[in-house]
Amino acid sequence: MQYRRFGRTNIQMPVFSCGGMRYQFKWQDVPAWQIPRNNQKNLEATIRKAVEVGINHIETARGYGTSEYQLGKILPTLPREQIIVQTKINPTDNTREFQQKFEQSLKNLRLDYVDLLAIHGINDPESLQQSVRFGGCVEVLQKLQAQGKVRFLGFSTHGPTDIIVDAIATNLFDYVNLHWYYINQNNWVAIEAANRHDMGVFIISPSDKGGMLYKPPQKLVDLCAPLSPIVFNNLFCLSHSQVHTLSVGAARPQDFDEHLKTFALLGSADETLPPILARLEQAAIASLGESWAKTWHVGLPKHSETPGDVNIPVILWLRNLAIAYDMIEYAKMRYNLLGNGGSWFPGANAAKINQLNLQNCLNNSPHAADIPTILQEAHQLLSGAAIKRLSQE
Repeated sequence: MQYRRFGRTNIQMPVFSCGGMRYQFKWQDVPAWQIPRNNQKNLEATIRKAVEVGINHIETARGYGTSEYQLGKILPTLPREQIIVQTKINPTDNTREFQQKFEQSLKNLRLDYVDLLAIHGINDPESLQQSVRFGGCVEVLQKLQAQGKVRFLGFSTHGPTDIIVDAIATNLFDYVNLHWYYINQNNWVAIEAANRHDMGVFIISPSDKGGMLYKPPQKLVDLCAPLSPIVFNNLFCLSHSQVHTLSVGAARPQDFDEHLKTFALLGSADETLPPILARLEQAAIASLGESWAKTWHVGLPKHSETPGDVNIPVILWLRNLAIAYDMIEYAKMRYNLLGNGGSWFPGANAAKINQLNLQNCLNNSPHAADIPTILQEAHQLLSGAAIKRLSQE
């Protein structure tokens, strides 16, 4: 295993972390007797495999249903000083409830303290204000820190880059969990801001939200050769020293195996990546046209600035992935979450695009005349049954 300094925490963080949202039994709390023995055995085997290969950072959340409770069955059996445990609590105006949730997390995990505690979901101005206001969630965390129950404070986000940068600018947090990977590099500005503040940088879900790379289309497999899409994406992320750790959402012990192939390549990323990056770019140009491939994102409005709350940037991005790389299953999964994702994946899809006048909101786009038709085509390509977030299922 390789390790990187996790910003000002000075924790030596493994470059892969064991994310805790795939191996638990339920997304809701249930009585202990309902948790099947086989599920618990699989979870414990997964954690032991992680620690065995040097992945000693175990990340979970109060919002991950039975994950914390099930982890509490094995964490006390591991050498406490050799593991790094992170959990996350959703922000709220009710700070008493926020603290109660933390105390429940600590009880579930059967630990005296957690190394890292994040506010889970600073996704919009409201959740940012709930977190950083006088008497808000951060103040609760600071008191828990003074009591020795929390070592370092952070936040997790699925929000827009400007919200992430604003949260970083408060200088209240030691680390950030955010999305950034090959197919979505929008948050690089936030990563640079985090580095200026000497914060740890944890990449959320690079193999799932980063493209469902565990079941990639053949076109993407061919473009990434001789690497698998998972190893390519890992190498792309870790070739940037500003990134400290990538979450592996393992559902079973063997899910780490493909990721571990990345290590042999870290020293040769400068030679390995350029040919693959060039093929990916050329494939996008060949499929989408050079002008569109290079400028489609210019001047697009936020969903909040668009009639019908339509999330034009996300819809066009997903269409591009489907056409350029045959990532249709991934694009459909994300597209049909629009309208159901709340602040975690905001905005509406293009189902009612024929009823909307987009002229004013597209004034700054070089493709203003074409985008309404392209949105209609994207809806025809990607629409299907509505999808909910995992935690809502």
